[in-house]
Amino acid sequence: MRELNRRFRDQYGIPVRVIRWEPETQRVIYLRQGYEHECFSPLEQFQRKFREIGISGSVDGVQTHTKQPERQDHD
Repeated sequence: MRELNRRFRDQYGIPVRVIRWEPETQRVIYLRQGYEHECFSPLEQFQRKFREIGISGSVDGVQTHTKQPERQDHD
């Protein structure tokens, strides 16, 4: 088990915080804001449905992608 503290967005754009990677079960454990229980996803599903907020690369097989800065309109 590997402890982590990485931020991702799910397929709907909702942010989550990945707290653990379990290589023996191939599960990614994460927290959703306002939800008291830990959530988990099989690695293959996590790679399809989540994108890291920030840097690009790979962490223990969890592929990440760079998130483009959001456009901010000013009046």
